Amino acid sequence: MAFRNLSSRDRDGVRTLTIERPDKLNALNRETIGELAIAFTQARHDDAVRAVVLAGSGEKAFVAGADIAELTAMSPVQAQAFSRAGQQMMRGIETLGKPVVARIQGFALGGGLELAMSCHLRIGSEKAKLGLPEITLGLLPGFAGTQRIARLAGRAAALELALLGKPVDAARAHALGLLTRVVAPEALDAEVEAVASQLAASAPHALAGILDAIVLGGEAAFEQGADYESKAFAVCFSTADMREGTAAFLERRKPVFTGA
Repeated sequence: MAFRNLSSRDRDGVRTLTIERPDKLNALNRETIGELAIAFTQARHDDAVRAVVLAGSGEKAFVAGADIAELTAMSPVQAQAFSRAGQQMMRGIETLGKPVVARIQGFALGGGLELAMSCHLRIGSEKAKLGLPEITLGLLPGFAGTQRIARLAGRAAALELALLGKPVDAARAHALGLLTRVVAPEALDAEVEAVASQLAASAPHALAGILDAIVLGGEAAFEQGADYESKAFAVCFSTADMREGTAAFLERRKPVFTGA
């Protein structure tokens, strides 16, 4: 399927999806949200895809937020549908079963931060700015941002960012857990590529088990989460990758995981 607002590139098991709306600072409109939902569904079902990188075009922004011009024309019913569509798309990223890395080179504001938080790893430039400025528009986050930021950064930081609406720099975002790593702008692409390549070379069943245990199990009671982990651990023992990994360790060589 050809997308109007996205580009897709595959290399060595890594699919890079780039939002291509630089004139709008990659703002999320309904069409872009729909295309992202389709693109991640395709990635889910493509066994050749081991990891996904999500990026924004241009140097100014990952995603600067929702498309305000589109928001102003929405009725309350349309706004709720827009919110639900964004939430569903981002939940699809979070529960993809394959690791997703966000490449954040500039602004990740509002819906952009919400999108980044749905990714499993977030690597940012030192120039990145992250925030939830919806309050300055008389709004609040609508893509489950209030829920994810509280889980990632804690209640106090969530209230500060959402109530005051002031963005934080990359160093503060890293300290809060909103960025996984922070690197110099000129090192961003190399760092993202290195992390994504490492993920793509890992055992897919083990990766999926880790994601399920942390993302889904982490939302449950401790005993249920531990059960997620135990079952995922057991599944790995039915895979050729587990036998390859343990054999490679004993033979002191690098394992080659095939996904079998």
